[in-house]
Formats: sequence, C-alpha cells, structure tokens
Amino acid sequence: MTDTTLPLDQHLCFALYGASMAVGRLYKPVLDEAGITYPQYLVLSALWEEDGLTIGAIAARLSLESSTVTPLVKRLEVAGLLERRRKREDERQVTVTLTEAGRAMRQVTRRLGERLVAASGMDLERLQALNREVRALRDAVAAVAADRPGE
Repeated sequence: MTDTTLPLDQHLCFALYGASMAVGRLYKPVLDEAGITYPQYLVLSALWEEDGLTIGAIAARLSLESSTVTPLVKRLEVAGLLERRRKREDERQVTVTLTEAGRAMRQVTRRLGERLVAASGMDLERLQALNREVRALRDAVAAVAADRPGE
C-alpha cells in the first residue's frame, strides 16, 4: 500500500488558513490604531451594509452564534461605536445601531482594502475573482456540512 497523503502545502484548507492569518497580520496595525479587533470589524462591516440589525441577524450574516456576537457588540457599545436596544414588541430581540463614531470608523478601515491590494501584487479584478471563487467554495462546503452534521 502506498501513502497517498498530500504534503501539508498541498492541502487547500492549509492554504486558506495561512492566507487568512496573513491577511489578519496585514490588517492588525490599522485595526489596532482604530482600537478594534478583526471580529469587531466584521460586526461593524455588517452594520455598515445594513444598520439596525438584530444580534441574531448579525450572527447569521457572519456565520457565527449569537452567543459569540453578543460580547463583541457589548465591547463595541462600551467603545461608543454602537448602541443596543431591546425591541419593544419582543424584548428577547436586541437591535444594534451605529453611532456617529461607528459610522466614522468606516473611513479609518477603508485603508484595509488598499493594504491588501498593495500587498497581494494582484490587481483589483483578480482579487475580486479570487473572492468569488473562495465564496463559492465556502458556500458549497457549508451546504454539504449542513446536510451532514456530525458526519
């Protein structure tokens, strides 16, 4: 019997993981200057797309659990970047809205995309095509994983 195990560098999951880590390191100085973490940046990004989401809607948008998003939102509220309000008609639901400072943070983080384009050595069109391919992979794998939990 021959060993058909691929070397680590040929594992797609390892390449995606490494790329994610490298992008995180590239973003870190800008996020540190802004006083937020990458997960907090993702919460803000969801709200920049659509302000006034519930905790559950933010969690769904980020493919996270509500219990993971809630502490992120609380820290962003303490930082003055957003506000939480319980819905009057259903107090179990919490609506999250950006403050003026939270909206202004978008300008600070615009540099992230510029840094990625510059560091990648790729033009914007190539990066957008890569993004489409990675999202298609994510969606296909996620759909199979949802159909076969625990397998």
